[in-house]
Amino acid sequence: MSTTNAGLAKKEGYKNVRVYLEGEPAWIKDGNMVHASKGFVTKGNIVLIDLRSAKKSAEKRIPRAVSIPYDTLDDRLDDIPKKAPVVLYSDSMEESMDAFSDLHDEGFKKVSMVPGNFDGWVKNGGATTSGPVVTDIVWVRKLGKGEVGKADFMKAVDGSDAGAIILDVRTADEASAGGFKNAIAVPLDQIAKRLSEIPKDKKVYVHCTTGARADMAAQELNKNGYKAFFFVANIDCKGNECKVED
Repeated sequence: MSTTNAGLAKKEGYKNVRVYLEGEPAWIKDGNMVHASKGFVTKGNIVLIDLRSAKKSAEKRIPRAVSIPYDTLDDRLDDIPKKAPVVLYSDSMEESMDAFSDLHDEGFKKVSMVPGNFDGWVKNGGATTSGPVVTDIVWVRKLGKGEVGKADFMKAVDGSDAGAIILDVRTADEASAGGFKNAIAVPLDQIAKRLSEIPKDKKVYVHCTTGARADMAAQELNKNGYKAFFFVANIDCKGNECKVED
């Protein structure tokens, strides 16, 4: 949560609000759990994994779930696309946490959990289905609403698209290590105060380190009349050399 969003939350009456400026990547890197929203589980372009037994999955499961019992997870790691957002659930918190850690250790960077596991999903009114389990994973990367693809983003980076600019919304500490040489750097929590620094007559391609903060920044810009898009990729910069893994 940015400081701006924290302020909005306080205005809505929330009192125990804290800000984690390093963002979701640092949160996950520290071994902290991430929960998926109901909408993301239902409609997101994800790989949803049911860690329970195949028998339980056949009896009742979340629609779109792939059955990979936890004791077979190690054998199925190569079948899970590393670029895919992976959402896990089980009937055991210990088991789902172990799976979360296992995937994180294997280099999966977009892993989250169904809040409350399967029981939590059912108690919150989530839809279920039954019948023969699905074991094959079929996932294709799709651009989300308001997202810019790598090819178009890189045209703005190299200057071949004069109608677009790059906006870097990482923290000042992150940006100090390096960034795209032609990017405008405005941390996410300062967007509302520094709109005048961002050209309004061009497309604005927003990036952070993974895409989560870029999405929030693009939404804020669009509310203020900009034509902004967010870029989803793992970006690591040293000086003006940036490694981009979409």
